[in-house]
Amino acid sequence: MSPILFELLLRSIWETVLMTAASGLISLVFGLPLGLALIATERGGIAESPGVNRVLGAVINGFRSVPFIILLVALIPLTRLIVGTSIGTWAAIVPLSIAATPYYARIAEVSLREVDHGLIEAARAMGGNRWTIIREVLVPEALPGIVAGFTVTLVTLVGASAMAGAIGAGGLGDLAIRYGYQRFETSVMVAVVIVLIILVCGIQWVGDRLVARLDRRG
Repeated sequence: MSPILFELLLRSIWETVLMTAASGLISLVFGLPLGLALIATERGGIAESPGVNRVLGAVINGFRSVPFIILLVALIPLTRLIVGTSIGTWAAIVPLSIAATPYYARIAEVSLREVDHGLIEAARAMGGNRWTIIREVLVPEALPGIVAGFTVTLVTLVGASAMAGAIGAGGLGDLAIRYGYQRFETSVMVAVVIVLIILVCGIQWVGDRLVARLDRRG
């Protein structure tokens, strides 16, 4: 691999890490509250509201049902409105975040649903309000699952960010398409695959170690 291609590889790694980290953070900030809202508003929840629950569920399912490559194209007007362009790393963060948020919301919902209902009832019996139950019971008890789900989301975002390279988002996917595929640079394609494997394994390893430390059952 030539020095120029190696420099392009390093830049692409940084762009992929940036897209994954930024969209992952946004999905955590918005996805976890959505997951909490789904749990709280379901029948028997701490803020029971079946109507709100159905609407939230429908919206989340709607976004999750759209393949990411189609969502990328469909959100181009919104992306231009937010960042002023539809190509590049920062432009890719918009559809990546919108795709990852409902995905993570459902994962968080599953983890929160596994919290022992007896603990919630005990907190209610002691006079705990909704926010107290969320802060002191739901989130702490579900934390290992929440972190594990976030790890899965980050791994999924690495793959999605590579897919975003198909429309000029930058990163490793763009490098693989422009040089590895279109210019038949086999060394570039091999390097991209290796880096993606290392990224995914690294994220999974860190996530697993953190989950093991948080799991009170261990």
